[in-house]
Amino acid sequence: MKTISFSPPDITEAEIKEVAEALRSGWITTGPRTKKLEKEIANYCGTNKVVCLNSATASLELNLRVLGIGPGDEVITSAYTYTASASVIDHIGAKIVLIDTAAGSYEMDYEKLESVITERTKAIIPVDLAGIPCNYSKIYEIINYKKHLFKPKNKIQKAIGRVVVCADAAHAFGACQNGKKVGNIADFTSFSFHAVKNFTTAEGGASTWKDIAGIDNEELYHEYQLLSLHGQSKDALAKTQLGAWEYDIKGTYYKCNMTDIMAAIGIVQFKRYPELLKRRKAIITKYDEGLAECNVDVLKHYTKEYVSSGHLYLVRLLEKDSAYRNAFITKMAECGIATNVHYKPLPMHSAYKNFGFDIKDYPNAYAQFANEITLPLHTLLSDDDVKYIIDNFKLVQKELG
Repeated sequence: MKTISFSPPDITEAEIKEVAEALRSGWITTGPRTKKLEKEIANYCGTNKVVCLNSATASLELNLRVLGIGPGDEVITSAYTYTASASVIDHIGAKIVLIDTAAGSYEMDYEKLESVITERTKAIIPVDLAGIPCNYSKIYEIINYKKHLFKPKNKIQKAIGRVVVCADAAHAFGACQNGKKVGNIADFTSFSFHAVKNFTTAEGGASTWKDIAGIDNEELYHEYQLLSLHGQSKDALAKTQLGAWEYDIKGTYYKCNMTDIMAAIGIVQFKRYPELLKRRKAIITKYDEGLAECNVDVLKHYTKEYVSSGHLYLVRLLEKDSAYRNAFITKMAECGIATNVHYKPLPMHSAYKNFGFDIKDYPNAYAQFANEITLPLHTLLSDDDVKYIIDNFKLVQKELG
C-alpha cells in the first residue's frame, strides 16, 4: 500500500544551498535577497512594486491598513473561505460582511454582493479559491455601478474613487485571467508562500497593487515598510550604510517582515516555478480524465478566460451528504491517501458564530462544503501515485455506493 501525503513542500538541494549561502553571508533578516525576490515577483506579475512579508494574512491586513480602513467601515468577503480572509477585517476594527456563494459555485454570489454595498463599504476581498481567479470583470462592474455611494477616507481611497478590490490570492500566484497575471488584476493583491502553497518560502507572503493615478509607488512601498517594521523609518539594511544609524519611529506599528532566509528559498522556487506549474497542470489533466465517468463535479482549472495556478483539486460527491463525505475521507485514509476539505464555511466556526453569523443564512456555501473532498495535488506526486489515487477513489465510491 502506498502512503500519499496531502501537500508536502517540494524542496530540492538548490533551495537548501541558497539558504546555506544566506546563512553564511551574515545577513539573515530582511536584506538583499528579500529585495531581489520582490523585484522578481513584480516583474512576473507586471506590477511596479511588491512587498514581501511574513504571511498572506499580514499582506492582506496591511493592504487594508494602507487604505485607511477601520472602525465604522465595512469590508465584504465570501463565507466560503479560510478565516484569514475575514479575520483581518476584524483586526482593523471594521465590520465583517459575509456573502453566500452562488448556487453550485465556490465564488461569492455577485447579485448579493451588489445588494450589500453601502455608504460604509470600503473594500471587497474576493477569494481566488484553489488558484482560480474570481470573476473580476463582474466585481468591477458592480462596484463602478455603486460608486456614487462611496465616501473616501484617505488619499488612496479618494484616488481610486470607489470600493477597493483587495484580492485574497493566497492560492493564485501564477494564475492569469484574460492574459493578465493575478497580482495585476485587483487593485491590491495578497499572495501566500506558506509551506503548503505551490511556491513556498516556508512561511511568507506578498502584497502588490496596480498603479493608482496620483499615488507615488515609492511612497506607498515605504508605507508598507513602516507598517511591517515597527514604524521604523529605515530598515536594517539601510542602517548599515556608513553613518546612517539615525532613524525615526513614525508610528506604533507591526512586525511582519520577510527574512532573507525565507527569500532564499523563494529565489530558487521562482526559478523552478514554470516547471512546477506545468507539472500541476499535468496532474490535474490526469485527474480530470480519470474521474470523468464518476458522479462528481470538479473545478475547471483551465479555460479560455483563465489559467489557474492549480493549487487545489476540489471534488464534490454529487447527491451525497457530509456523513458520506466523511466516510469517504476515512476510506481513502485506509488506502494510505491523505485528503482534506476546502473549506468549512466561516459561519460554522465558533469565532464567527460569536459575531452573529448563522450557517442557515448561507445555504449555498453549506451545500458546497457538505460533499466536498480535496485530493492531493502537489509536484512530488508521480504518475503512479496519481493513478493509485484515482483507482482507489473509484473503489471507495463503488464500496460506499
